Amino acid sequence: MSSRLLIWVPVLMLLLLAALTWWLDSKVQPLTPKRDGSSRHDPDYIVENFTSTRMSEDGTPRYILTAKKMVHYPDDDTTHLESPVLRHIEGGKPEINITSNQALLTSGGEDAYFTGDVKVVREARDNYPELKAFTSFLHVIPDQDLAKTDKPVTLTDPHSIVTAVGLELNSDTRVLKLLSNVKGHYDNPR
Repeated sequence: MSSRLLIWVPVLMLLLLAALTWWLDSKVQPLTPKRDGSSRHDPDYIVENFTSTRMSEDGTPRYILTAKKMVHYPDDDTTHLESPVLRHIEGGKPEINITSNQALLTSGGEDAYFTGDVKVVREARDNYPELKAFTSFLHVIPDQDLAKTDKPVTLTDPHSIVTAVGLELNSDTRVLKLLSNVKGHYDNPR
């Protein structure tokens, strides 16, 4: 009986080795892609000469967003804008306009990422002269009245030029923070 068992041991070892090889092969193979279209990044709608207005609680316009072209993608619920302009309108405060080459809006418009020649202009009003900011990237969080960047930024008004790396702007409190490497030049008006 023991001699018969010795004959089957190599066969059992080969079967065990074959099963282990099959299991390892199945674990290292890539998953087969689903062919249901869920992995595609196709737009579900495209709008040209787009305008959207977000109202404040009292029914007055708070933000007006316009773009040359808007493309929405349902797979990640993002919206891509070409030549966007975001106007922040708040009664009694200078209007703020943000323009850029393109922008990306996340789901529900909670975050807006402006890229490519970003320009922020706060209009002149009362004792405040017009202020312009130029950067390559700006993250805007409309519901929190925040705009920020970690990229180089240049600020200009009629009498000064300031450069920095990083900026945080609270459009509600009108507080502007420059984060690092701040340098400025001021021309005394005569």
